[in-house]
Amino acid sequence: MKHLEGTKRVVIDNVKPEINGGHFPVKRVVGEKLVVEADVFTDGHDSVRAVIIFRQASKKNWQEKPMEFLGNDRWQGEFTPTAMGRYEYSIIGWVDHFLTWKLGLQKKFEAGQELSVEFQIGAEMLEAAAAHAKTGPAKKLQKWAAAFRQPHSPAAAVSLAESEELADLMYLYADRSNAKQYFLTLAVEVERQKALFSSWYEFFPRSTAEEPGKHGTFQDALKILPRIAEMGFDVIYLPPIHPIGISFRKGYNNTLNAEEGMPGVPWAIGGAEGGHKAIHPDLGTLEDFREFVKASNELGMEIALDFAIQCSPDHPYVKEHPDWFKWRPDGTVQYAENPPKKYQDVLPVNFETEDWENLWQELKSIVVYWIKQGVTIFRVDNPHTKPFVFWEWLIREVRNVYPNTIFLAEAFTRPRIMERLGKIGFNQSYTYFTWRNTAEELREYMEELTKTDLREFYRPNFWPNTPDILPEHLQLGGEPMFITRLVMAATMSSNYGLYGPVYEFGINTPLAPGKEEYLDSEKYEIKHWDWNAQTKIRDVITRLNQIRKENPALQTTWHIHFGKTDNSNLLCYGKLDETGENRLIMVINLDPFSKHNGWVEVPVKELLIDPDEPYHVQDLITGHMYTWRNAWNYVELHPEHMPVHVLRVEAPVFKPEREAAVNKSVH
Repeated sequence: MKHLEGTKRVVIDNVKPEINGGHFPVKRVVGEKLVVEADVFTDGHDSVRAVIIFRQASKKNWQEKPMEFLGNDRWQGEFTPTAMGRYEYSIIGWVDHFLTWKLGLQKKFEAGQELSVEFQIGAEMLEAAAAHAKTGPAKKLQKWAAAFRQPHSPAAAVSLAESEELADLMYLYADRSNAKQYFLTLAVEVERQKALFSSWYEFFPRSTAEEPGKHGTFQDALKILPRIAEMGFDVIYLPPIHPIGISFRKGYNNTLNAEEGMPGVPWAIGGAEGGHKAIHPDLGTLEDFREFVKASNELGMEIALDFAIQCSPDHPYVKEHPDWFKWRPDGTVQYAENPPKKYQDVLPVNFETEDWENLWQELKSIVVYWIKQGVTIFRVDNPHTKPFVFWEWLIREVRNVYPNTIFLAEAFTRPRIMERLGKIGFNQSYTYFTWRNTAEELREYMEELTKTDLREFYRPNFWPNTPDILPEHLQLGGEPMFITRLVMAATMSSNYGLYGPVYEFGINTPLAPGKEEYLDSEKYEIKHWDWNAQTKIRDVITRLNQIRKENPALQTTWHIHFGKTDNSNLLCYGKLDETGENRLIMVINLDPFSKHNGWVEVPVKELLIDPDEPYHVQDLITGHMYTWRNAWNYVELHPEHMPVHVLRVEAPVFKPEREAAVNKSVH
């Protein structure tokens, strides 16, 4: 019966965060706090204590921090990881006999009861603690034990029992022989800051030639990098840069038969020139690509490359490894389909092949190859159509050797599938933001992302548009809608991105009514952009990225708080950083056609604003300063002028004293 540990009376339950019973780690970046909660209690009326223990998984020794009692048997603790890699954490609880004794002593003293035996009990506990204390503290504990054995007066002894110094020493040298550790050791994957805070700009390098009608090169693309850096982006995302197949090549607007000279779809990867480790010859050489990467890095931008596990019928893999693909009874290979859509130029890989181990190793070698060329980030195309077990293996294998690597899951599918991708290792994830339009929908979605367990493993990246997605609100709302969706993406989520010049120039013509696709999509043809054009949208993008860099509140997704409004066309929310020093209030006019005014409720308590004092807020886009009072304030937003406020609170941090609850464990 010894394995039952019958003297260990503490129960530790309902630990958060804990993902799938500890099977998956939670996510943090270096310097980002991990707050842990648990129910810690025991039988009867004894007091308990709890600590959170943590360490880097590669280290032997544990560190610990005391947990705070919140009430109703709930405890909370925290620690901040200081290095990348995996950390471990757990919880230890024990019955605190000294605290139990002290609280009982106080009650008996107040009731006028005789206390001599109580003082002797206290003395014995101090002497036991002194026996394993350091010399200085041991002498103090022995001295105080003597004072309990021969007290000058009951009041003096009770006062000594209540002293803070004694409490600290008795906590430090508490008898933990019957302490209970939570039955699981949990994990947190600690990543670099870029995993939490990034601004992505997507463009097609083949559309960067100075002369219309020509295929752009990496040398051409290199020339526009200063412009993108000037706008404040720190990630350049390139669609596939590999050779494009000839067989079943798609023409303009996804027509089935491409005419001569039509460039095809970059996602139809592979041709006579090579596959996933080759560069499209019209883009240049590998040396040109390396030069492009180096120039981007020198401007403070990293390269994100598209990783699409699919092949054109002309990909070398099709001949070299035919068993990696599905073959139909008529002898033809199965192409990709999403009925009624057909992708005759794309072949999905068969992950049920008996040669799956070689397939996995080859796919991993693609990622490693591009890492060695300077790529640090991968936007993974349709990861939800490949096995979860494969991604879990691949991401772990790659990040064990290249821990700076970031994987973004491009998955618009069922919620449980998107969540699973986050759990198994994807550092960032696409979301449903594009299809959340009303104030109620946006608030509900943000609270789901930030105030449920999703917050622990699903790190969102908000995109207002993609080459595949032109949402209806952008088709109809014009420039004001482009600005409001941009501002919401960049202030709600600390990771956001947009599909480049198309967004800057407000291009919003759909393929057909009711379709969320671009007419004359750049996926199927080479464009010629005026990279020197200046637009209001571009100006707002530039200013917004600067605001994000200057305000830590926008460098995290999590600390968001919504306020009510008396107008459903107005959305109000606030954000603050972990210190509470940097606080912003966003107010959005969701109607791109009409001016709207009304009263908005600032979440003053959550934003640490004194509700009884006037405070200044500055609009960081327009520069205007306003004086607000209390929670409810009047706003008026004109879509043709500026449909949003991004307001920084210019007021002292207000933190009303809250009752100390650390020692109140009897209730």
